[in-house]
Amino acid sequence: MFRTALRNVLAHKARLLMTVLAVMLGVAFVSGTLVFTNTISDAFQKSSAKGFDQVDVAVQPESARDEGDKLGKDPELTQALLDKAAKAPGAESAIGVVTGFTAIADKDGKLIGGGFQSQGGNYWGDKDPRYPLDSGKAPTGKNEVAIDAETAKRAGYKVGDTIRISIDGPVLTPTITAVFTTDDGNVAAGGSLAVFDTATAQQLFHKTGTYDEIDVKAAPGTSQTALRTSLDKVLPKDTVDTTTGQQLADDQAAMIESSMSGLKTGLLVFAGIALFVGTFIIANTFTMLVAQRTKELALLRAVGASRKQVTRSVLLEAFVVGTVAAVTGLIAGIGIGAGLRSLMGMLDATVPAGPLVISPGTVVTSFAVGILITMLAAWLPGRRAAKIPPVAAMSSVHAAATTKSLVLRNTLGALFSAAGIAVVLFATTMEGSDGQAPMGMGAVLLIIGVFILTPLLSRPLIAAAAPVLRIFGVSGKLARQNSVRNPRRTAATASALMIGLTLITGMTVMAGSLQTSIDKMATAALKADYVVSMANMNSLSPDVEKKLDKVKGVTATSPMRNAPARIDDQTEYLTGVKGATIGELTDLKVDNGSFKVGGTQVVVDDETAKDRGWKAGSTFTASFEDDKRQRLTVAGIYEGNELIRGILIDTATLAPHQANQADPADMQVMVKTSGGPSDATKDSLEKALGDNPAIKVQDKKDVSNEIAQMFTLILNMLYGLLAMAVIVAVLGVINTLAMSVFERSQEIGMLRAIGLDRKGIKRMVRLESLVISLFGGVLGVGLGVFFGWAAGELLAGKMPTYELVLPWGRMAVFLLLAATVGILAALWPARRAARLNMLSAIKSE
Repeated sequence: MFRTALRNVLAHKARLLMTVLAVMLGVAFVSGTLVFTNTISDAFQKSSAKGFDQVDVAVQPESARDEGDKLGKDPELTQALLDKAAKAPGAESAIGVVTGFTAIADKDGKLIGGGFQSQGGNYWGDKDPRYPLDSGKAPTGKNEVAIDAETAKRAGYKVGDTIRISIDGPVLTPTITAVFTTDDGNVAAGGSLAVFDTATAQQLFHKTGTYDEIDVKAAPGTSQTALRTSLDKVLPKDTVDTTTGQQLADDQAAMIESSMSGLKTGLLVFAGIALFVGTFIIANTFTMLVAQRTKELALLRAVGASRKQVTRSVLLEAFVVGTVAAVTGLIAGIGIGAGLRSLMGMLDATVPAGPLVISPGTVVTSFAVGILITMLAAWLPGRRAAKIPPVAAMSSVHAAATTKSLVLRNTLGALFSAAGIAVVLFATTMEGSDGQAPMGMGAVLLIIGVFILTPLLSRPLIAAAAPVLRIFGVSGKLARQNSVRNPRRTAATASALMIGLTLITGMTVMAGSLQTSIDKMATAALKADYVVSMANMNSLSPDVEKKLDKVKGVTATSPMRNAPARIDDQTEYLTGVKGATIGELTDLKVDNGSFKVGGTQVVVDDETAKDRGWKAGSTFTASFEDDKRQRLTVAGIYEGNELIRGILIDTATLAPHQANQADPADMQVMVKTSGGPSDATKDSLEKALGDNPAIKVQDKKDVSNEIAQMFTLILNMLYGLLAMAVIVAVLGVINTLAMSVFERSQEIGMLRAIGLDRKGIKRMVRLESLVISLFGGVLGVGLGVFFGWAAGELLAGKMPTYELVLPWGRMAVFLLLAATVGILAALWPARRAARLNMLSAIKSE
């Protein structure tokens, strides 16, 4: 049986090629994902570990705790603590570390790095071991700065150049005095690092006389653990925490691994979809191969082969095919992993240097996936073939499916579909994240149900195309009949395309609907012409609002300032706004009371009011950061949204109680102008802020477009990933048509003999492929719209402006894509059918 199985594989090389390709693509996606994520993760971990080479023990302030009715405050690391740490037994030296956001502009005035990765710090003394100098000297004073070598290389800066930087708003123009190398993870990830002398850094980052961390270097012969024990004895335990450099490196590695796991999971999901689609093709291929060898298998049974031996021979063929596909898929996956890494470099997403990581787990996973998927898909056709009695097989009376089996299949499909629809509809009545799991389960049940019912659905849906097919005469009629001749095969082929288009359509519906709701929200919530904020969403200097107030044409401004407070023994964040102007800048619907902010009067969003049982006229006591209390009155209840929510309080009331009264931080500033939004007005606002690359000046359209860019980026990534499933589906259509042409060789020969020319044969096969592909496309788009609507219902409760938007244009493109798939997939099978020798085809069995 082993020799028989091997002979069959070698005898049907061309027929099995598509199956190998389908499995190979799925395996390549899985192995490529693992190689790529393991390589990136390993590179970042090694780079991060180097960054802790100069740290044996890190001293950090203990996290603030919420106790009683007081707001916890982070303890400060003072110079006195640093001196104690430096003199601790076993300590060789200690460095005070100061960090904060620092945006660097390139020579065109654009922000270098990704905002969140634009960091600043301090250079310790004349020679900081953390930052070896490539050129220049250590910075001193506010007008001098040192930058990392990668940033200097990307922007074309050198020692002596003047550079534009920003900490929290105002633009500074220091001179570059040095370029240094660093193993900082943010720089390795494409960010930037600028360092000042310690006193300047403390002043710029509002940490005068204090440090964010103290890094202690152990004396020779002292271990990190021993040094930590020594420091714990001399430093106050209730003020600081100590951590060894090794523990910091391990924690960083775990964090990197965790952050990469999300990307890895997402990519593997799409690899799984491609493999799931490929499973249909494999099952289809082996079903047809077994059907073509029915008499051969019957003869084996007749000469003594058992059912198990027949099944094993089919599984052995699948094992050989799966092994070949796994090997080629692993090799292709390594190439994909290397290509993705190179692509990140081309997109300016800097990745630390390091070798390509091909772990044993990647190899084992590739072989397990390739072989198991193929064997599982081939098991059912092999088992079905083994159950056919030899006599029946030789006379081919087994060919038609029994009525009982079709009724059972349709009943099972109807039950799964009904259960899936019921669970999805039930999930739409739930709130937010509570409905996600039930909806996912319902979606899986419905897709399985529709797949089972596809043979039943194929007849009426394909019949609906009959009027169009009649235009093509005999070829069109034959194409329709061939499409429904074997509904199970048609269903399996169409389902592969259906799954891909279901996901694509559902995501497109969701993205379009969300974008429309966000546009409405921005329009409904804001009357301000512009919103000014930092590129990394950090806080703005209050100088920004003062400068904007002086711009010609600005009629009203208001900051949005977050500050913690204790209310009923719970921490609540207050939003400070300018009470006199906030009404001109927002357009929030008030459900109860009036929108009046000033003195002790505040307004509260509906959700907060509902949770706390407040209404207009209610009073409550707030305990501020300075531990002082004040009685506040709810003037009104407004409908909150994703842009504005919470307790709005006048900044004049809030500011005296803030921890840093001299320099409060604003998250954003809203601006109203006399002439409304225009390019000229936007330019004047940006110019007033020093054309600062770290500050965003956005109108309502910009705010909406920024959010839309996220959806567009995610959608484009998903389209690219789902293209893998579509490619596999194309292979499935080609495979099915090629097998169908082989099975109908005699029939095609007879058609040629009675007058159907080669063009007619080609047209027949192409139309058959087109009908099958459009059938899968219609099912996919229909299911995608349903899932998009259902997912939207979950969001509607949290987003009042949400409404379903059907992207008719894109759905038409998806159906056109399905038709294109059908036409392209039919090229080779149609050509093969047309080239069949008439007499040889008639004589074939």
